[in-house]
Amino acid sequence: MSFKDLGVNPALIKALHTAGIEKPFPIQKATLPDAIAGKDILGRGQTGSGKTLAFGLALMTRLAGKTAKPMQPLALVLSPTRELAMQISDVIAPLSRTVNLNSQVVAGGLSYSKQIQALKRGVPIVVATPGRLIDLIQKKHIRLDDISITVLDEADQMADMGFLPDVKKILDQTKPDGQRMLFSATLDKDVDSLVKKYLKNPMTHSLANEKSTAGNMTHHVLILEQAHKDLITSQIAARKGKSIFFVRTKHGADKLTKKMNEVGVAVGALHGGKTQAQRSRVLEAFKSGHTNALVATDVAARGIHVDDVSLVVHVDAPENHKDYLHRAGRTARAGAVGTVVTLATHKQRKGVHGLTARAGVRLSESTVRPLDANLVRITGAAEPSGIPIVLAGSAKGEGGGKSDRYRGSRSRGGGKKKKSRPRPHERRKRPR
Repeated sequence: MSFKDLGVNPALIKALHTAGIEKPFPIQKATLPDAIAGKDILGRGQTGSGKTLAFGLALMTRLAGKTAKPMQPLALVLSPTRELAMQISDVIAPLSRTVNLNSQVVAGGLSYSKQIQALKRGVPIVVATPGRLIDLIQKKHIRLDDISITVLDEADQMADMGFLPDVKKILDQTKPDGQRMLFSATLDKDVDSLVKKYLKNPMTHSLANEKSTAGNMTHHVLILEQAHKDLITSQIAARKGKSIFFVRTKHGADKLTKKMNEVGVAVGALHGGKTQAQRSRVLEAFKSGHTNALVATDVAARGIHVDDVSLVVHVDAPENHKDYLHRAGRTARAGAVGTVVTLATHKQRKGVHGLTARAGVRLSESTVRPLDANLVRITGAAEPSGIPIVLAGSAKGEGGGKSDRYRGSRSRGGGKKKKSRPRPHERRKRPR
């Protein structure tokens, strides 16, 4: 079945072809006919399943050629984080222009005045986070009277982050007879309350239940000595391919990032303590391959959508099975395969097995030591270069400078080595 068969606007199909997108994903095949027909949609599918295009193509096909009054958009996409909002916009914006539709991201950490100016000019599509949108509504910079299509993306994460009261206030201000599309990896009690109150006879399309996000993943728990944990983590980060390392706290993320950079692994940290500019630079460096490893907290990582992440590592075990599944969902995206690893001491072993059992995950267990055969076989671990990595243009370290270029040698798994003499203020002593 082609995009034409599904009813997608011809101009959008041409733009998809130019972008190298020829065949629809399963969730797009399932939802597009109903969504384009204006029916409410309840979509359950893991991240990386192609749902952004599923709802994006539907709303752009339905709104093609329409204009919006100043401060009164026609379609609204709500997301839990600004990073996710920006990535949704990155998908929608180039396509929307082909059908004469403009879009605007409305989120905290981005220019307030630019968002207001765009809304005053009139934009048909707004991609927003709940907090910033509520703020603009209260200050009368935006009205939702003309919203005929509303999309809630990753609704379960919005619930987990405490946004449901704001989401309900927002939905109450949209057209009662408007179309609503809700996408969620899980359907717990809070999300189900949204469905029952705001969706009318929704067409349900479930491509994965909440315990099956791991279809293309292998899951491992690696039992290690606490004294070896930092070294083993750095060796895993020195592998070839993109990896994300999860920790529980902002301090833990910064601490681990510093240790990895000191032993020669180019890595960035992503957490709520970073400015939006810093977070954007770190994420762009990761996407472009300037860094192959990313250290993240749970909340910050909810905006990470990078298709070629082949390994997820739980440096700190997640709080619950839902967080495990959300973390794991950063790999094996778009039909790819991936590996998920949890690092645990002997004392933590029982807790990890219990948590993954609740997540419906089959776990393989191995005992590992630094660069032993099991560690290399499961993760592709390699020896870091030992030459400290310094972020150019930043006196304060990672994320704070004007450039995201890393000086010093890459790890063996991190790509080409770069020969350059460090500037005087960038010189660091080689660790003994």
